[in-house]
Amino acid sequence: MRTEFRQILLEMGFSEMPTRNFVENSFWNFDSLFQPQQHPARDAHDTFFLKQPRISPNLAAHLRDYVERVKKIHEKGGHGSIGYRYKWSLEEARKNILRTHTTASSSRMLHKLAQQKTFVPCKYFSIDRVFRNEHLDKTHLAEFHQVEGLIADRGLSLSHLIGMIKAFFSRIGIDDVKFKPAYNPYTEPSMEIFGYSSELKEWIEIGNSGMFRPEMLAPMGLPADVSVIAWGLSLERPTMIKCGYKNIRDLFGHEVQLGLIRKNALCRF
Repeated sequence: MRTEFRQILLEMGFSEMPTRNFVENSFWNFDSLFQPQQHPARDAHDTFFLKQPRISPNLAAHLRDYVERVKKIHEKGGHGSIGYRYKWSLEEARKNILRTHTTASSSRMLHKLAQQKTFVPCKYFSIDRVFRNEHLDKTHLAEFHQVEGLIADRGLSLSHLIGMIKAFFSRIGIDDVKFKPAYNPYTEPSMEIFGYSSELKEWIEIGNSGMFRPEMLAPMGLPADVSVIAWGLSLERPTMIKCGYKNIRDLFGHEVQLGLIRKNALCRF
């Protein structure tokens, strides 16, 4: 399924982002996304923190101005925001974690895009592993795959985001999709994405999405009239719907039956 998802996104005109680092510092995973340092998602009951090395080296010299702008937007706001009104800590931002989402890679790519002299619209995706301190059940894993996507351009709106997500799921054979308003620190508006599982006889969340906030994009240096629509989808949950599985642990993890692996083809052409 990962190969199929990847091929569909390539055919839709997306370029693949590098996502080699499972270990990420909190700055790229959280702070650059305008996620406050006291947010519950940054607690040990949601995130795996590394004991060694616990702290990443000082952020590179060429990032110092960017780090200062991120600090300022957290503490005092800007671009229509009042910020979070707290004292931002570089020490907290340097803590190493197992990345909780590949949106950290999106943040790196958008920062790199902002350094170009002339803005060029882009479409990026990635499919890779992420890690969360989850309670394991039929729809949750502590280690799973995220399908990340973003489009940066002028004139984008929520309707473009909904249309793109529907088009993607339609191409993998999932047409029963609905959206629900949600809250994310780094997107506004935000939407959770649900797909209907005929096996479970219920709607299950298969992703999250939204438009990146100015408080995230402006410190990077992107032009004020550029919008970014983005989404993070599960790989395993849509596979459950498409292939008729009732338990996500049958697809990925230590409970996967070896017979399932032996009987399935290595690849599909």
